[in-house]
Amino acid sequence: MSYDLVVIGSGPGGYVCAIRAAQLGLKTAIVEKRSSFGGTCLNIGCIPSKALLHASEMFEEAGHGMATLGVKIGKPTLDLKAMMKHKSETVDANVQGVAFLLKKNKVDTFIGTGAIAGAGKVSVTKADGKIETIDTKNIVIATGSESAPLPGVTIDEKTVVTSTGALELTEVPQKLLVVGAGVIGLELGSVWRRLGAEVTVVEYLDRILPGMDDEVAKQAQRMFAKQGFKFELGMKVTKIDTDDLGAEVTIEPAKGGDAKKLETDIVLVAIGRRPYTDGLGLEAAGVQMERGRVIIDDHFRSSTAGIYAIGDVVRGPMLAHKAEDEGVAVAEIIAGKAGHVNYDVIPGVVYTVPEIASLGKTEEDLKAAGIVYTVGKFPFTANGRARAMRATEGFVKILADAATDRVLGCHIVGKGAGDLIHEVAVLMEFGGSSEDLARTCHAHPTMSEAVKEAALGVEKRSIHI
Repeated sequence: MSYDLVVIGSGPGGYVCAIRAAQLGLKTAIVEKRSSFGGTCLNIGCIPSKALLHASEMFEEAGHGMATLGVKIGKPTLDLKAMMKHKSETVDANVQGVAFLLKKNKVDTFIGTGAIAGAGKVSVTKADGKIETIDTKNIVIATGSESAPLPGVTIDEKTVVTSTGALELTEVPQKLLVVGAGVIGLELGSVWRRLGAEVTVVEYLDRILPGMDDEVAKQAQRMFAKQGFKFELGMKVTKIDTDDLGAEVTIEPAKGGDAKKLETDIVLVAIGRRPYTDGLGLEAAGVQMERGRVIIDDHFRSSTAGIYAIGDVVRGPMLAHKAEDEGVAVAEIIAGKAGHVNYDVIPGVVYTVPEIASLGKTEEDLKAAGIVYTVGKFPFTANGRARAMRATEGFVKILADAATDRVLGCHIVGKGAGDLIHEVAVLMEFGGSSEDLARTCHAHPTMSEAVKEAALGVEKRSIHI
């Protein structure tokens, strides 16, 4: 059977690409090596981690946050098995939903390991070793990424774990050491801290959340420290020794100095992710690579005709929603339409408590580019709804071009930041100014009023501070 498009990988980028292509009338197939669809995100990443983040938040709220609201309950008891069941049910519902959508849109599915078998051909190696070859006019590589290894460290997913193992622990560790102060490390560290673990985070850089606005990162670190996180910044892990009792981790200053040893029950290695392209046959197909990623042009085309790539295997942030937008864009391009992704308006969210959301340029970006900008800031301590919910930590910061007032970035630390950021995303997509946002009526009392007040603050005319 011949197809207009075969997508290799059914993560957020891949399955969205396949569905959009089918909507546009292309005969489409998708190849997935797992027995379930959805890729890392739905199976062992975004979705299960959010299920545990929410459940652990409820556990902590029940234990520490209800009495001040006049709700008296006894000390909550953790049923970790039931919590994990909730996580599994959440994953199952999502992956089954993707399977339904693919079927509904008449996308043919192949379970097995996909590879490029020559011009216009994709081979699918089944679990039993049998190989099936599919003919296609176009191929989209959407194979995602995997946890980056720590040199010299063996991952056993029991004592030394990646995010995958950290989502499957059968008991709460007394001590958890997280290597890497990025999004994944802080989110999963938050889960297990709330459930009772002592969490220490070791980070090579002298700050947490690399790439995010510096002021936001500093505020977040203070909040996490208040919650009980311990940080070892500017430190590198040089050795991990394990035994039946746990692990001994040797760290030393990144810039040189005396080493020290830390005892822990579990080590979570969360130093980032790397593109997954093993076994795809890209080199034989003449696809050019750079630092493990497929090189693409502005239309997602690789160096080999008929082969495209999206998501974590190409340039840009490794975010599910970025991959989804690229999936839609490349499907539209292949169908002869004008697909496009605006990389200046891709939000990033850290789902800790409070949440952290970032969009567009940071102050550091603007300074490095020599752009003159103005800042509007508003704290949640001055927001009535935040006070009512005892969610006054954090602030909204909006960055605008000093000459044109066009909004160039927004950064939020606070409850629901991941939802609040999106009105600024819409504004930026339409090239809006801080005045446009400041003159937009916001319902009272809502957390979103802090966004409006920050926009007012760009011209130093916030009302409530």
